[in-house]
Amino acid sequence: MNADAQPEERNASQAQAAAAFAQRLRVDPRLEAIVPGFDAPFFQAGLAGYSDGAMRLVARRHGCPYCVTEALLDRTLLSGGKGRRKEDPDLLAETCGMGDPDANRAAGLDDHPIAGQIMGTDPDEMARGSAMLVEMGYDVIDVNLACPVKKIRRRHRGGHFLQVPDEAIAVLSAVRQAVPNTIPCTVKMRRAFDDTPDMAAAFERIFNHVYDIGYAWATVHARTVEQKYVGPSRWSFLRELVERHSDKVIFGSGDIWQVHDIFLMLEATGLQGVAIARGCIGNPWIFQQARELMAGKAVRQPTIAEQRDALRAHFDFSVTIHGDRKASRMMRKFGIKFSAHHPHRDAVRKAFIQAESTGQWHAVLDEHYSESSPVTAAVDP
Repeated sequence: MNADAQPEERNASQAQAAAAFAQRLRVDPRLEAIVPGFDAPFFQAGLAGYSDGAMRLVARRHGCPYCVTEALLDRTLLSGGKGRRKEDPDLLAETCGMGDPDANRAAGLDDHPIAGQIMGTDPDEMARGSAMLVEMGYDVIDVNLACPVKKIRRRHRGGHFLQVPDEAIAVLSAVRQAVPNTIPCTVKMRRAFDDTPDMAAAFERIFNHVYDIGYAWATVHARTVEQKYVGPSRWSFLRELVERHSDKVIFGSGDIWQVHDIFLMLEATGLQGVAIARGCIGNPWIFQQARELMAGKAVRQPTIAEQRDALRAHFDFSVTIHGDRKASRMMRKFGIKFSAHHPHRDAVRKAFIQAESTGQWHAVLDEHYSESSPVTAAVDP
């Protein structure tokens, strides 16, 4: 995944239009009816290499109502690997907290509601892996039919399933049959494998099957699999999809870089919600800002002190979950993304890039985040 793409700046009129729409917006009541606690029309998407427990817990503290794990490979789950220990939402709270569920929730360590996202090839293995995620306490099971990485093409995993609708339908059906009716199933898709008519027809067939067998919603990334993360996300496709399926809950994804983009997409498409992916890496404040816009408040940028607190919390969670050595490597890339909010972003970014140890990482924090004065008090919508 290319996490280094740069967001498009919104002009003042676009920001004002987004703020006005946000204040008028009412959350579709079906969201919280399906997933209690899902009380806002946005959430943190699953992000390969990023959306681990540490990132999710920091997002929760800044107003994120719902999170999705990065894709968990079915065979790895079944063999006892990643997902069974590091990503279990309740073990995570026990690891980072004191073990008592009530105390963990009070400390902001509750990683619910959460979807366990699963990816694989074989229907039986996907079914058994999904049942395992249910046992681990996930509130929703999300099937990944969106990942565009070439190395999984041979196995028709992720977005490459969109080329073979019969196989995609078999996997979706197997997962839904394996998961109790009390647990919602959802799916992440792209708008098609490519822009040919055959692939458009394949998308429609899979998309319709999703709802026919009882999936709660589909999240549709408005790029094709072949596009990966290059080129514009086609929001017009999402609008047309909603118009054809006005009775369905549909979420969208693609080109959500800053808080105003959330509401620009919602207004332009008629979707019920937005998945925020690369735009929330190093930017947990996007969730808080979205809630502020919906309450009619101006967007407030994080102060230096707030940036420092978020970075420290993220680092501490990461060390607890992954250990000091792995956390120091992971947090360098997060620090680089966090630096975008600093008034001296270029210097801070360079310093995080050069940090090769925990001590050096904390030295960057001590040097550049020691002041408590705000970056800016607010930004007019």
